Amino acid sequence: MRLNHISLGVTDIERAVEFYDRLGLIQIVAAHPRYARFRAPDGDATLSLESIEGPALAPQASAVYFECEQLDERVAELEAGGIAFDQRPTDQPYLWRDAVLRDPDGNRIHLYWAGESRLDPPWRV
Repeated sequence: MRLNHISLGVTDIERAVEFYDRLGLIQIVAAHPRYARFRAPDGDATLSLESIEGPALAPQASAVYFECEQLDERVAELEAGGIAFDQRPTDQPYLWRDAVLRDPDGNRIHLYWAGESRLDPPWRV
């Protein structure tokens, strides 16, 4: 079994599409105003956005992690393009370097680099 797709609820598809496009994802499906799907620029994982009615889910309800080997450079590029981060790249005690931002609906987006520690940390079972 392989995880290859994540779906997020959003309140405004057009606004969310613009945001994820600015992050560098590649849109492959546009069924607005209810649905959009993106492909990650590296690999074959996909992310879909589905329109939800009413208030968005609590911001802490969803988090999506994008692995990014050149993390600091990518964050600098995104900031230069107007993307704001809640947390700039920071070394974490779990051996990842992690930057955090939020999409327009408050979903947490992590850009990170973990190297070998992602699948093989020292405390692995």
